[in-house]
Amino acid sequence: MDFYTKQISRFLSAVIFSVSCSPSKRIPEPAPIVKRPATLPPKQDASVVLVTKSADDVFFEGIFKNDPTTFEKIFRNKTDLNVQIIYTEVAKRSGGKTEFTNHYFNKGGSGYFYPASAIKLPLTLLALQKLNALREKGIFKNTTMLTGSAYSGQTEVYNDPNTPDGKPCIEQYIKRAMLANDNDACNRLYEFLGQEYINTALKKHGYDNVEILHRIGIELTDDENRHTNPVNFYDNSNLLIHKQPAQNNLKTYSKRKDFSGKSYLYNGKLIQKPMNMSDKNSISLEVLHQMLMSVYYPSGRPDISPFNITEDDRIFLLKLMEQDPRESAYPFYNSEFYNGYTKYMYFGGEKYKGKSLRSYNTSGIAYGQMTDAAVIRDAEKGIEFIISATIYCNSDGVLNDDKYDYNKTGLPFFKSLGKAAYDYELKKTGRR
Repeated sequence: MDFYTKQISRFLSAVIFSVSCSPSKRIPEPAPIVKRPATLPPKQDASVVLVTKSADDVFFEGIFKNDPTTFEKIFRNKTDLNVQIIYTEVAKRSGGKTEFTNHYFNKGGSGYFYPASAIKLPLTLLALQKLNALREKGIFKNTTMLTGSAYSGQTEVYNDPNTPDGKPCIEQYIKRAMLANDNDACNRLYEFLGQEYINTALKKHGYDNVEILHRIGIELTDDENRHTNPVNFYDNSNLLIHKQPAQNNLKTYSKRKDFSGKSYLYNGKLIQKPMNMSDKNSISLEVLHQMLMSVYYPSGRPDISPFNITEDDRIFLLKLMEQDPRESAYPFYNSEFYNGYTKYMYFGGEKYKGKSLRSYNTSGIAYGQMTDAAVIRDAEKGIEFIISATIYCNSDGVLNDDKYDYNKTGLPFFKSLGKAAYDYELKKTGRR
């Protein structure tokens, strides 16, 4: 039985199974627990954007001086905490011009940090771009995509209980990745794109300080991560419209010297040296900040080649970046995925209420490192700014022991940082 026949057979079996065994399919609640209309920024005009830059830790000392208890430790231990901050002020000037002023804390002084699920932003942008290149074949975000397996470590996907019709598609993977940092969803985007396409395309767009080399949340070898699954697309009549064969990236990348921690657990043994992270995913905070800015302010970075996505794609992505998990029917999320679930900046990962204050963000957490890049917008008070940060939350220095200081160090840091920046912006409006 060839791969195509095998996929059709398994797909039809999966559809029959999902229809006949209704308990296996998640049924969303009659109405989401929390429902708020998404607010989107106005479309930017490339001809009316100015960019200015500033780089000094002194600026942060100024805006954080009213909370010395929280930030004294940050300034004193910025190397050990591997902390970095980028804050962009957004100012509307006369003549319709928008001015961006960037401020940096510990720029260039922080070491490698593991981005975890934060890679979902570049993967999503590239997936939307690749889909647009396939549009002439009749392939869109909601087109059925079945994932096969052709190499060690690969797994198949022939149905998806998170979609209304039970059929897997790129749209649903993007939703799961953005709403809940879903590792499997990120991995399916990685497999659709292929390792070579991901890294080559990012370089073409001007993003040099980034390498995405592996799936997340599962242990695979370098060779297994170079190999990505075959995927096939089907129309509404279940007819094959595009076959993408299994891929193997033969390109080599420069050897990095990235390490993390003082020691780490491996197969139950404590290895008394830093963990080598040189073959792990890597993205600089600057790149993450730039990507977020390119989505929210599509003309705010004229020096960066834009991703080939449509305006509808951009709105789709922004809505997901702002939305709370329980506002979604497909996929459906229970109370474990509360509002604020992946929002560290300003909200500190806590449940929150409010209509005007929104966070459009991408975040990641793993190996003791927490990262969040967010646009904080309060339409009611006329506040809007971009802020990205990363911090190491591992006081014992041991990796893989599941003893991290996310709640003690990370979440309070992001909450205080977001509020300090918000208060600074609020002072400028004179509406305290």
